Amino acid sequence: MAGFRELEVWKECRRLRLEISRLCKKFPKSEDYLLKNQIIRSSRSITANIAEGHGRFHYKENIQFCRQARGSLEETKDHLITAFDEKYITKEELKELNTIYEQCLKLLNGYIAY
Repeated sequence: MAGFRELEVWKECRRLRLEISRLCKKFPKSEDYLLKNQIIRSSRSITANIAEGHGRFHYKENIQFCRQARGSLEETKDHLITAFDEKYITKEELKELNTIYEQCLKLLNGYIAY
């Protein structure tokens, strides 16, 4: 059985997490324990839940962790919108991240259905 690092859904969600981490470096210091902390935590939760569910080796448990990952993905999207509203990221950056988000959601829903 392949490890979670070989799952396409995990790879794409990792890509989103890395992009968010890169962008958060330009957030103002005042957001360190507010938005920056929240968006980093929610984006890390996506990949962590996919990995944990994969490690359970039980279909129903894996699905439950993938649903939690999907919730974290949605939370992350909301934080991105907040970052845009606060003018911490540009419209182009939001659009690029939304493209990655859409791919993550598609893969995650496909993985859950599988």
